[in-house]
This record gives sequence, C-alpha cells and structure tokens, in this order.
Amino acid sequence: MDDMGLLAAMAAFFLAVGAFAGVLAGLLGVGGGIVLVPALLYVFTALGFDSPQVMQLCIATSLATIVVTSLRSLAAHHRTGAVDWDILKSWSIGIALGALLGVLVAASLRSDLLLLIFGVLAVLVGLYMTLGTAGWRIAPVMPTGLLRAILSPAVGFLSSLMGIGGGSFGVPLMTLYNVPIHRAVATAAGFGLVIAVPSVIGFMMVDIAVAPPFTIGAVNLLAFGLIVTTTLLTSPWGAALAHRLDAGALRRTFGVFLTLVALNMLRKALGW
Repeated sequence: MDDMGLLAAMAAFFLAVGAFAGVLAGLLGVGGGIVLVPALLYVFTALGFDSPQVMQLCIATSLATIVVTSLRSLAAHHRTGAVDWDILKSWSIGIALGALLGVLVAASLRSDLLLLIFGVLAVLVGLYMTLGTAGWRIAPVMPTGLLRAILSPAVGFLSSLMGIGGGSFGVPLMTLYNVPIHRAVATAAGFGLVIAVPSVIGFMMVDIAVAPPFTIGAVNLLAFGLIVTTTLLTSPWGAALAHRLDAGALRRTFGVFLTLVALNMLRKALGW
C-alpha cells in the first residue's frame, strides 16, 4: 500500500472508531478507552503495524484521546455542580503516581502480556457491568488514610496499564463507597484527566520500533485527532438515545459485549 493509500485507510478506520466510541460513551456513560484499545488493536494490526509493541501504541493513543474527552466532560459536569472536588483533590496525587507507574510497566512489557492483562481486567469490568447492582456497598463513606493511599495509585496504575480513563474503575469504586452514581460519574471524569495527562507525557517518551506515520513516542497523532473529533460529535447522539432506552438493559448488554471482546483478546494473548 502506498503512503497516500495507507493514510486514507487509517483515516477511514479512525473516523469509524471514533464515531462508534462516541455513541457508546454517550449511551452508556463508559469511557472511550475500554472500546478504543481493542478497536485500535484491530486497526493497527490490519494495517500491518503488528509488533511486540503494538499494545503500547493502542494504550497511549487511547489515553491521548481521554485527555480531551475527560476535560470536556469534567467542564460539563462542573457547570451542573455534580463534581465532588474534595474527592478529586484528595485522590489525584495517588492516582497520578499510579498512572506514571503504569506507563513504566507498560513500556517494559511485550504486547502479548499487555493483551493478557487488558483481557483479564476487561472481563472483570464487563462482569461488573453485567451483574452489578446499584445497591452494592462496602462502606458509607469514601476511604481515607492508608486505604486511600493504596486504592488511589491502584486506580491510576490499572487504568494507565489498560489505556482507559477514570470511569471503569473509579465509578464502581465510588458507588461501592456510597457516592451517588451521577456524582461518581462526574468525579470520575476528573480521575480520567489525572490519569491521562501524566500517562501521555510518559508514553510520548517511549520508543516504538514499528510505528505508523505521525507517531510521537507511542502516541499516534492522526488517530488521536480523528478519533477525538468524531467522538465529540457523536457522544451527544448516544446521550440523546440513552434517554429513550432502558439504561439498565443497555448497561448489561454492553457488559456482555465487553466480556466477549475481552475473552477474544485473551484467546489471542494465549495463542488459541
């Protein structure tokens, strides 16, 4: 494939991926990364950029898009007064440190091991979305002290390692500690920003041997620009559609879909 043909194919794929991720984000309130990483893996592999570092490319590019989408989401939630700034401020340092550690670990691993890790964690997220209920609780208030010092880096580390924002781990964590769901979703947008910014800076310093055009470190700028543009355009469509459909049924359906996608990634990671 010549250079122009390659760029045209990349552009078409990324526009489609961004549109799909935007609709799902608006429809289900999930971060785009949980969708983007498997989609980017398919695209980069299909275009011939499969290598021992392809997962780093997918994770880093996904996190770059999360910088923009989380910032937009956080600003929108702040205007409605839904963000719990006390939680966000007290958890941010630990989350950011965990995210940086996630970058260091991800940069040192082969794609097949990262694929295995993503698959296992995504199965857990999918099962939670499928089987979890709003009534599940661990404690009446968010943890402080030593427990917060353990959990906050864990959220950043796992999210950075998977290339996802704050929603997949942050929302379940906060709701389990009695934070109302709308407040948890709003605050998790801030988690996503705290995770993505240091992670992207770190990933831009990672050397990728087999990288597509317009890549800095492990971040592909073409994918970033096109996905962000279409995600921002289509997420309001998903949000509007969500008001017409049963949110619980949609969430369970997506949980099943995500679990199947994750199991397929596990199959590839194990060479089956």
